[in-house]
Amino acid sequence: MRVLVACEFSGRVRDAFIARGHDAISCDLLPSERPGPHYQGNVRDILNDGWDLMVAHPPCTHLAVSGRRWFKGKEALQSEALNFVRALMNAPIFRIAVENPLSLISSQIRPADQLIQPWQFGHGELKATCLWLRGLPKLKPTCIVPGRESRLHHLSPGVDRWKERSRTYPGIAEAMADQWSDCPGALFI
Repeated sequence: MRVLVACEFSGRVRDAFIARGHDAISCDLLPSERPGPHYQGNVRDILNDGWDLMVAHPPCTHLAVSGRRWFKGKEALQSEALNFVRALMNAPIFRIAVENPLSLISSQIRPADQLIQPWQFGHGELKATCLWLRGLPKLKPTCIVPGRESRLHHLSPGVDRWKERSRTYPGIAEAMADQWSDCPGALFI
């Protein structure tokens, strides 16, 4: 299966699919943190390249409701961010998962299909993560663990804070690759 992992610089989701024998590539404006197939550039350039599955992580800077106190005056940036999400959701790919925290996507485009937490996938942390799915089943928890720490929310300010907060938890990446690797084809909607 050809898998595109959009807006991923960490390589975690890409590598989880590669480990299961898939032809997977990550794409981001930034270089990849790990060696592996990576397109550094705008994902729109490669959306029409015949992918079977896309897992997209659009930037949440202007979308996440956790930052709503800074929304005033950002209407143009929010509109641009929502248009980017629409482009990802409407890509000509049978199976699509768009991942984002609680955000404007739910109120401006459509409600999320699923809300997951890291503690359902082996990480004792809180970070509500929404999934908008097309042609894919909801993720089933793989390893429910105790602990409900908001570690990422309490990170010290810094230039790379956003990077640490945006990396997919390894347990979630593994669940995506395990549970979405054998999904049957779906008709393009």
